[in-house]
Amino acid sequence: MSIEVEELPCQEGSIGLITLNAPKTLNSLNSSMIMEMQHTLDGWAESPDICMVVLKGAGEKAFCAGGDIRELYGALSGKGDAGDAAGYFVREYRLDYTLHQFPKPVITIAHGAVMGGGLGILTASRYRLVMPDIRMAMPEITIGLFPDVGASWFLNRLPGRLGLFMGLTGARLNASDVMRVGLADMVLRRDQAEDLITRLQQERWTGETAVDDNRLFRLVKQLEHPDYRLLPESELARHEQTIARLSAGDHLPDIVEQLLAAEDSTEWWNAAMDNLRGGCPVTVWLVWTQLQKARQMSLKDIFRMELAMATRCTQRSDLQEGIRARLIDRDGSPQWSYPSVAEVPQEVVESHFLPVFDDITDPMGLD
Repeated sequence: MSIEVEELPCQEGSIGLITLNAPKTLNSLNSSMIMEMQHTLDGWAESPDICMVVLKGAGEKAFCAGGDIRELYGALSGKGDAGDAAGYFVREYRLDYTLHQFPKPVITIAHGAVMGGGLGILTASRYRLVMPDIRMAMPEITIGLFPDVGASWFLNRLPGRLGLFMGLTGARLNASDVMRVGLADMVLRRDQAEDLITRLQQERWTGETAVDDNRLFRLVKQLEHPDYRLLPESELARHEQTIARLSAGDHLPDIVEQLLAAEDSTEWWNAAMDNLRGGCPVTVWLVWTQLQKARQMSLKDIFRMELAMATRCTQRSDLQEGIRARLIDRDGSPQWSYPSVAEVPQEVVESHFLPVFDDITDPMGLD
């Protein structure tokens, strides 16, 4: 299963602690991890003893680098025994929605790589605490998927068109970037994370969510802030005006062309442009369309829309081909279904947004 589940006693009440414990795969989420987390959270939601939940990752390199892409590839290619690929996304989306709606405070303490599914967990949490070494991205364009796990929700809430830029380029954000745009609440040193859990155990928790959350909020705010001058320099601070200017407009092919033609010699920018240049053309349109459609949607409807998108991606060739090229054969030369953004038919894009799930047809079983 590759997760550790603990119930930590406090002076009164208990803390539910889940540790993602698959450091060799950067704590990537496989089906068994997702199902065990879901089972645990369902039980803790009803338990009178558990007053809050803490999520963290084992190892030095990552909180969670996303979904287990190798397992997904096995399901797509028929070589694995992990069940069908669409079922993986149903389970993952149900887990993330559970965290968004959890009736007790959820604290995620993230370090290292936080990508894809890891970012889905972090953004679903009430308290989003990160360490100085965090590297955050939604790099799905490189494998022919799209920014999933609720990204239509949180990318749309970033300033300007930064959400669009992140989806199109898989750009990596450091700790300063993450704090600058509000994707985390606080930066913690590594020693502070363990101290925080110890401090929480010294408290008396009532089991009344509002009371406990108010006390928890005050405790977190009392933590010593690191010297932000010692954090990595913000790449967004350097590039955000350029991003806003180049990402403006209503014609997607023009925006892509403007981004790729920009003169910028920084390593960060060039890495982002390499992702866009070699990324899946269908994904480019999915990012554009999902963000537009999601503007007036509730969180529940966004999850339903994205699940339809993910299901459709499992039925087309790009996702399997992208994973093959990036992670299986590692030739770095995916053969996408369409060679350019301009050549993707609109009907192919729109097919990813059907069916439109409702309370009866929703396979996630959302309440």
